[in-house]
Amino acid sequence: MKNSRRNALKNLSLTGFLASFGLPFSVLAQSQKPIPTPSSTGTDDRLYWANLLYKIAQPVISNLAQGTLKKNMPLETAPGYYLKADKVTYMEAIGRTLAGIAPWLALPDDDTPEGKLRKQLRSDALKGLPRCVDPQSPDYLNFRTEQQPIVDAAFMAHAFLRAPDALWHPLDDLTKKRFVEEFKSLRDRKAYYSNWLLFSGLIESFLLQIGEQYDPVRIDIAIRKTQEWYVGDGWYSDGPKFCMDYYNSFVIQPMLVDVLKVTSEKNFSPKPEYAQALKRMARHAEFLERLISPEGTFPVFGRSITYRVATFQALAQMALLEQLPESITPAQVRCGLTKVLHNMFDHPGNFDQKGWLVLGFNGAQPAIADVYTSTGSLYLTTLGFLPLGLPASNRFWTDPPADWTSKKAWSGQVTKKDYKVDY
Repeated sequence: MKNSRRNALKNLSLTGFLASFGLPFSVLAQSQKPIPTPSSTGTDDRLYWANLLYKIAQPVISNLAQGTLKKNMPLETAPGYYLKADKVTYMEAIGRTLAGIAPWLALPDDDTPEGKLRKQLRSDALKGLPRCVDPQSPDYLNFRTEQQPIVDAAFMAHAFLRAPDALWHPLDDLTKKRFVEEFKSLRDRKAYYSNWLLFSGLIESFLLQIGEQYDPVRIDIAIRKTQEWYVGDGWYSDGPKFCMDYYNSFVIQPMLVDVLKVTSEKNFSPKPEYAQALKRMARHAEFLERLISPEGTFPVFGRSITYRVATFQALAQMALLEQLPESITPAQVRCGLTKVLHNMFDHPGNFDQKGWLVLGFNGAQPAIADVYTSTGSLYLTTLGFLPLGLPASNRFWTDPPADWTSKKAWSGQVTKKDYKVDY
């Protein structure tokens, strides 16, 4: 009985979101269907992913479109929080959300219920992006002070790299000029000697990609130091000292791969370096897939655990690129991640009454949040949804359900042995 009430409330919440934007009844009717059981079919899985990503992203993107983000977004901070939240949290929310939804928004329009959600979100994003860099807008973002904007401007640039035709090219010339100026303004601050080097490197790589003046030193340092910090078997150290956490997936591997993609295409760096980074991320993806328990949970350790399913960005990106290692089928990734999403987001406490994410890992757990974490930080979780950028016809979504590695091993099925690799 409790589960029935819970699903009804969740579907009602999503229906309210859709109705508030005047979407057609067919979309509303679709949203009212019971949430499918995990991995019942790829079609059901995709509908669940799309509805959930829309639910997470919609408050951020629609408020930005209306110029009401700063007015309406709650500002929750972790115990001991030491940043200036009003200066950084809004860019965190926007940059991180866009980086996660970009591949999905890059798909062509269609008349499916999912397509209508996607089109609405893309339209709102394009309406809202000019407000980010318009000094007269109430939602003008702070690029000019504090260190934190280096991080979240990079996530915004990452979104533009992931979906240039959906999010960058349609912008008017003045907005593009303003973004370029804001990105360049970050050069008066230096990145910390850690994964932060990749934030500066990615911003400059985006400027290189679009033919703007860029800083080659920031790109080169990001690449060289990250490569020096490779410790083997698909893992990089975060700076000179190794940290056992999920930053290889949150930041290091996806950003290094995408920096090298740009620089190798522009003959700034050798193409074999991009190929090597891809192989290393594929190996890291193997670890992430094996970390999904038979029940669809994963270990809670390390910094920034409130980023929730961003934990699986490296695995999700390898699926998006169709570069999964041979030991992992697309269907087992889909099914494993779908089970994780259900375990995480079917919990009613991850959202407040207005649909915003709350501090925590699975529910309201502010004590688990790091001292640099605020409401905007939480939207990094969208990075776990990157496979939605694959069309519905892709085998990731059409292959029959399959058990993931831990589920196979713990149920007595044939399971591939695992060995160290040297790349």
